[in-house]
Amino acid sequence: MIFAPPLKPATLIKRYKRFLADAITPEGETFTLHCANTGAMTGCATPGDTIWYSTSDNAKRKYAHSWELTHTQQGDWICINTLRANTLAREAIEQNIVNELSGYSKITSEVKYGSENSRIDLLLQAENQPNCYIEVKSVTLLQQQRGYFPDAVTLRGQKHLRELQSVVEHGQRAVLFFAVLHSGINQVAPAFHIDERYAALLAQVQQLGVEVVCYGAKLSPDGISLCDKLPFFID
Repeated sequence: MIFAPPLKPATLIKRYKRFLADAITPEGETFTLHCANTGAMTGCATPGDTIWYSTSDNAKRKYAHSWELTHTQQGDWICINTLRANTLAREAIEQNIVNELSGYSKITSEVKYGSENSRIDLLLQAENQPNCYIEVKSVTLLQQQRGYFPDAVTLRGQKHLRELQSVVEHGQRAVLFFAVLHSGINQVAPAFHIDERYAALLAQVQQLGVEVVCYGAKLSPDGISLCDKLPFFID
């Protein structure tokens, strides 16, 4: 995924009201931008960090600028815009980067499925093999040299796990795909210390056949791409 037009840098002042942040440009202009991230963003929104933002030409938007990346004072790159995860996963699958998900002839986004009124992020199909339902999650929480998901209690995420379990029970393939969008993370684990119910449910559905796939990313103001498979641990 290439950022076009190019992103611009600013210094983060603060994030607030979940979806908003204030920043200051190198020229000293203060402005407000949109933050497409509903999580806690622990370690991703420290005042003084350098952020990189995109600008929309949609005149109907209240805030034209969107927070895309953080370059932390420790030197890590983080993708803040969680909406990018689905695009990155799809690109990686289409480019045959994800070996576990190769061999399918059709890929569709946002398909309705399940008994809890859900939409699967990606649906892979091919003749003479089960459909593959993929739920994509963005991982940006780094603690004790490990990446964790989720970074806040997620009832929606628990629902998605139940839906994936149902997919397996109906003879189809189900995948929880972690797009690791933090350059400091090289392994992933469920965050029992944050959402014990989600973590326990994830361990349960994995034992029942839901696959967990993790891929790290190359991140820069020029663009983002998924590249390397990372290990997943349930302690």
